[in-house]
Amino acid sequence: MHWGFSQFACMVAFSALLLSAPSSIAQQQSAAPSERGSPAAQEAAREVTQPLNNAPVWREVRSGVPAITAVTGQETNVLIQPTMKLPFEPAVSAGEAWRLARPPLSTIGGTIIALSVLALFAFFRWRGSIGVHEPPTGRFIERFSNTDRMVHWTVAISFSVLAITGLIMGLGKYLVIPLIGHTAFSWLAIVSKTTHNFVGPIFTVFLPVLIAIFIRDNLPKMYDLQWLKTFGGMLSKNGGEVPSGRFNAGEKGLFWILPCFFGVLLVVSGLILDFPNFGQLRMVMQQANLVHMVAALLAIAVACFHIYLGTVGQRGAYQAMRTGYVDEAWAKEHHRIWYEDVKTGRSRQRFAHDVPPQTRAHVLEALEEH
Repeated sequence: MHWGFSQFACMVAFSALLLSAPSSIAQQQSAAPSERGSPAAQEAAREVTQPLNNAPVWREVRSGVPAITAVTGQETNVLIQPTMKLPFEPAVSAGEAWRLARPPLSTIGGTIIALSVLALFAFFRWRGSIGVHEPPTGRFIERFSNTDRMVHWTVAISFSVLAITGLIMGLGKYLVIPLIGHTAFSWLAIVSKTTHNFVGPIFTVFLPVLIAIFIRDNLPKMYDLQWLKTFGGMLSKNGGEVPSGRFNAGEKGLFWILPCFFGVLLVVSGLILDFPNFGQLRMVMQQANLVHMVAALLAIAVACFHIYLGTVGQRGAYQAMRTGYVDEAWAKEHHRIWYEDVKTGRSRQRFAHDVPPQTRAHVLEALEEH
């Protein structure tokens, strides 16, 4: 009886096994194709038929899809940025697009600067230095205070240093390396980069101060329209200047374009580049770099006009910012409305009676036609 029960149990188990075998085989057969089609299986097969072919891996890396990493921070799980396309350029990663955009932009900006310098040189050859028609009176007006001049020269010198070092870094690959070679340029680039980074904060601090000091006298006035109609008589060798305030419409335009627009743009984009540890994404850094470069190149081109008018373009202008004083004849010739305000006491500037003899001689000598 015992043997019969055991035999019966074995027969039941064997029957159940036979019944389940087809479904198990079907599951294995259905799973096999999916396993063979999995990325891991495909990679394993490719290693046998195409050794060292990592194309699928790099396609996944270049897709820009976030992966898994133990490093914390912004975009640390994205090795290569997603693909993007710039005008006239092939579709590449965003980082490569940024690299491709820099050379043409820097070349165009450098060309604009060169054309500006050539145009000013040609204008000077035609027009010469703008002087005064009446002889100096010997009475002096304090046009710029010590604070005005200190802030102006701090911004001007720091901007000049930043411009020179920036041009070395931006255009040195094309203009400097052919002259001095790669080794010397590498040292020059390192010095330029370090100087640029340390002078930048000085410009950042003093630029708002300069804007605050001079913004009051650079607000547009109705009489500025008369100056703009003839460009202040600058395009005529014999024509006199149109009456203007402390600053004419041209100087006001330079003020709003150079420090107020380009200067602020350079400070903001420069801070983004100087402090990448505040969560900026790579795209933001790349865009800030391009904005910084374009703004700097255009600002240098505009600054050429300011430097020209403040030096060789107009006699007495450089001495005004260097010493702070102008002769009464100079003020009457170039800024008639401001001169009348000084005479009537409506201006903050006043006639100066204690000008040092050396300063007097220096200012008067600059007004002489050579």
